Amino acid sequence: MSKVLVLNASYEPLNITNWQRAIVLVIKGKAEQVEHNGRFIYPDVPLPTVIRLRYYVRLPYKEIPLTRRNVFARDCHTCQYCGCTGDDLTLDHVFPRSRRGGDTWENLVTACVRCNVKKGSRTPEEAEMPLMHPPRRPHSSLFFEVRKYLRSGSHPEWQKYVIGSE
Repeated sequence: MSKVLVLNASYEPLNITNWQRAIVLVIKGKAEQVEHNGRFIYPDVPLPTVIRLRYYVRLPYKEIPLTRRNVFARDCHTCQYCGCTGDDLTLDHVFPRSRRGGDTWENLVTACVRCNVKKGSRTPEEAEMPLMHPPRRPHSSLFFEVRKYLRSGSHPEWQKYVIGSE
């Protein structure tokens, strides 16, 4: 039927689970329903789309590797200058490598070939090409999975619980 976003007690995204597991967590009192989509399992039991655990779960920090694939996923395979999507996308250094700009999450964005050539060895300000979204490091591997659902439009209510998903 549908997927449910599981939030930690601090409202940070933890996991995506199925609706059956979410209902069990709510009934056992381990979680509370935060959002539902107006659909009901029984006349008095709404189908949750977001639940929040009543206790805090501490997770070990796991750094997401900086790879071409992960940068494309972070930027939703969209040029960060003009907004186009397609197969002719490249990586662009916001602060050019010729000026000692490094390969970091905060310095790499997805760009179409046309915008990348137009920007050249200049900063976005110098080229008068503002970025659609400032590049930043994803906070968890769940970030990419949640982005996939947000792009599909199947769970718009998740948007406010996912940092950096604008």
